[in-house]
Amino acid sequence: MSSSDARLTLITRPGCHLCEDAKAALDRVVAVTGDRWIEKDVTGDVELEREYGDRLPVVLLDGKEHGYWRVEEDRLLRDLTTPQL
Repeated sequence: MSSSDARLTLITRPGCHLCEDAKAALDRVVAVTGDRWIEKDVTGDVELEREYGDRLPVVLLDGKEHGYWRVEEDRLLRDLTTPQL
């Protein structure tokens, strides 16, 4: 799967328990919407670490920050299924 196929990106790091919770939440969301998500690990990526390091996990929707620490599943479902203006 390429990043161009995925509307959702999850910014994570190994050993992050909230990241594991977020992965499960994204799996539940995409099971409903049919969308895809990809994971980006901040380890070894200075830019990602600088931008998101203290707020992981971070969910990006269409390249824009949607939320961090916890996935707001209802809000994310709404935002994925509402046509963009």
